[in-house]
Amino acid sequence: MPIEKISSTRAPAAIGPYSQGIRAGDFVFFSGQIPLDPATGELVAGGIEEQTEQVMANVQGALAGAGLTMRQVVKTVIYLTDIDEFARVNEIYGRHWEEPAPARATVQVAALPKGAGIEIEWIAYSGN
Repeated sequence: MPIEKISSTRAPAAIGPYSQGIRAGDFVFFSGQIPLDPATGELVAGGIEEQTEQVMANVQGALAGAGLTMRQVVKTVIYLTDIDEFARVNEIYGRHWEEPAPARATVQVAALPKGAGIEIEWIAYSGN
């Protein structure tokens, strides 16, 4: 099964030796997105609400680069540096999905790149 690199200018460029996403058969595995502005590569200003909105915009942008939509996401993992922010993140995150929402895990981590408060990675299914 050939693999294909996924890249979109609507999401921040990779800041290390990894791809935005990799298509393997009918599945597309996306690297985690932190709240970077795709135009500047800088962390967005504001708190966890602004960061979550930017991450969700980056998710949509990366999906578009693969010709996919939010409806095709089957699994996400949310990384938070402060689990006490979960309720605010969950409210914003929930506005971006139609039912059925993807399966999900949420974990607290000690730190994220560039001082971000949130990172989301996801898997999408491109088959029928």
